[in-house]
Amino acid sequence: MSKKHNFGAGPCILPQEVFEEASKAVVNFNGLSILEISHRSPEFVAVMDEARELVKELLEVPEGYTVLFLQGGASLGFLISAMNMAGATKKAGYVNTGAWSTKAIKEGKNAGLTVSEIASSEDKNFNYIPKGYGTDGFDFVHITSNNTIFGTQMKSFPASNSPLVCDMSSDIFSRKVNVADFDIIYAGAQKNLGPAGTTLYIVKESILGQSSLETIPTYLNLETHHKKDSMFNTPPVFSVYTSMLNLRHLKKNGGVAAMEEKNQAKADLLYNEIDSNPLFEGTAAKEDRSNMNVTFTLTDDSLADAWNAEWNKAGIVGLKGHRSVGGYRASMYNALELDSVKVLVNLMRDFANNNK
Repeated sequence: MSKKHNFGAGPCILPQEVFEEASKAVVNFNGLSILEISHRSPEFVAVMDEARELVKELLEVPEGYTVLFLQGGASLGFLISAMNMAGATKKAGYVNTGAWSTKAIKEGKNAGLTVSEIASSEDKNFNYIPKGYGTDGFDFVHITSNNTIFGTQMKSFPASNSPLVCDMSSDIFSRKVNVADFDIIYAGAQKNLGPAGTTLYIVKESILGQSSLETIPTYLNLETHHKKDSMFNTPPVFSVYTSMLNLRHLKKNGGVAAMEEKNQAKADLLYNEIDSNPLFEGTAAKEDRSNMNVTFTLTDDSLADAWNAEWNKAGIVGLKGHRSVGGYRASMYNALELDSVKVLVNLMRDFANNNK
């Protein structure tokens, strides 16, 4: 099979050896398929335990936090985080930086909270990260670290005077973060961690069971899952197993610090080409450009058909931009190799030379 260069923004690209090891377990995992093994078996309990411990090690999670592998994606995390963080005021502040934070705001309201949009970049189609907003007087402040659609990323996190909750779905494990700054971090697995199906939660234990809401459905209560070590109900076994394999691979290859360096090199290479190539233009504010999702457009729309033919012919997939932004989006999650970025950059350079 000819090599494809996967710049898609959706389900993740993983290292080849992780794919291979996971595929073997589908056929034989201690005499059974990983797809049929009991989640209560000692073999899978060991997988879950290792996955949780690897998260703690790789992200340097401090004492007093629990690590959970649940389901529902960030879309359920929007609601879970709001319900579990509801405090005495039932007031929540949200920073609106795009589609996902907009959905989080909706779920905060659905949780029965009084929601304040304390900052927004909607005035410029979410092409920047707002700064300099107040964080006082809330049960929590919610942020989204990386915005896949609009190509922006928080390069630093706000010094919040209220507890901080962060959706890190699309850039967790791509760079070092100080977990102690947050009360809840949640992240869908399907960008940098593993296949779709599980959602990672890193939760300060002191917030568990403290919600001021009269009732929280049992499954949506994070204390439920903490008490059961992520085994309250049948977990997404294959997704957790593959995530564990990927975390092993990350540890073996230098951990998060090494991945951050690799991701910066990929981003620098592509953004430098966009900025120097007369046929392409970035859409996000330069100081807020995402290292995960690079959004750009052609400066001459009449060349779109020719450019699309070129990158398709080169084996590049997933480069089409989201309809909210248009143009192109190169998603460069952890497992995308620098060589794939070089293929794209060389193609852009040749295209400009051929269309002077």
